Amino acid sequence: MRLPERAWQIVTALSMTAGRGPLARAVADAAELTPADRVVDIGCGPGTAVRIAARQGTAATGVDPDPAMLRLARWITALRRPPDVSWLEGRAEKLPLPDDQATVVWAISSAHHWEDHRSGIGEAWRVLAPGGRLVLAERLARPGARGHAAHGLTRDHAGDLARQLADAGFGQVRLYTAKAGHRALVIIRGAKDHEA
Repeated sequence: MRLPERAWQIVTALSMTAGRGPLARAVADAAELTPADRVVDIGCGPGTAVRIAARQGTAATGVDPDPAMLRLARWITALRRPPDVSWLEGRAEKLPLPDDQATVVWAISSAHHWEDHRSGIGEAWRVLAPGGRLVLAERLARPGARGHAAHGLTRDHAGDLARQLADAGFGQVRLYTAKAGHRALVIIRGAKDHEA
C-alpha cells in the first residue's frame, strides 16, 4: 500500500524531530545565547532549535518555506507552551522580518538548500542588529558523497561560505568542526560589527 503524499510529508517532518536536540544545543552553544537574545532560525523545520532557544529564555522566530513544517512546529510548540515563540513562512533569500530584528540568526542543516547563498547571507545581515551573530551549521560531508550523505557541506564548500560571510561584511568569521551526538558538524560563525 502506497502512502498518500500528505502522509509522507508528516512522516518526513516527524523524522526530522528525532535526534535534533544535540545538534540544536551545539548551535545554541556556538551562538553563545543569553536571555537577552532574539533568535531567528532560517529553515527551522519542525522547530526543535527554536524551542531550545526559548527554553534558554530567548525570544525565537522560526522561518521555513514549507507550510507543513510550520504546522508541525506550531503543533509541537503548543504542547510545550514556551513563551516568545513565533513562526513565519519565508525563505532565506527574502526573510519576512524587519531590519535589525535579531541578535542571533542561525541556519541548521538548511544552508545547503538555499538557492542563493549571497542573498541569504545578505538577508541575515539585514535582520541582524549591530553586534549580532550569524551561525551556519551543517553536517560535514565528504567530497563526492551521494544521496542523503551529500546533505551538508564539504570543507571546501564551508570555506567558500566563510569567505562569502567576510565579503558581506561579517567580522570575526570562524570556521570550525564540532560534534553533536554522533554527527560531525561544520560551523561557520560571523558577527555584524557594532558600527554597521
